[in-house]
Amino acid sequence: MNPDDEKRLMEIAARLDRLRNVPTSVLADIVRWNGLCMWAYGDDDPADLLTGFDTPDRELALRYCAGCPVQDECLEWELRLHGAETVGIWGAMPEDDRRALYPLWRARGERSGERPDGGESG
Repeated sequence: MNPDDEKRLMEIAARLDRLRNVPTSVLADIVRWNGLCMWAYGDDDPADLLTGFDTPDRELALRYCAGCPVQDECLEWELRLHGAETVGIWGAMPEDDRRALYPLWRARGERSGERPDGGESG
């Protein structure tokens, strides 16, 4: 990873710290009620819009999520639920970026509702 990309991802991970104590269920509700993609598709999961190619997926993520008021909440929710196994477009980031972000995000500490091993507690 080049230094500029790492710096950008570290800044995103730090920005997400403000959501550290928000319960996962609350994040889910915020995204379901306020996420532009949720309104566009009317169910809990946005449509699969990935091309499988890095540059088009990056552009698609930026356009698809442009103006969404809950990008950070969406990103935090996805990182908690799927971690390094993330797929699709969440939080205005394509999956390759979220996979690179995940270890930086994890290194910043536990989140609300997490077990020490990084999984969700019931």
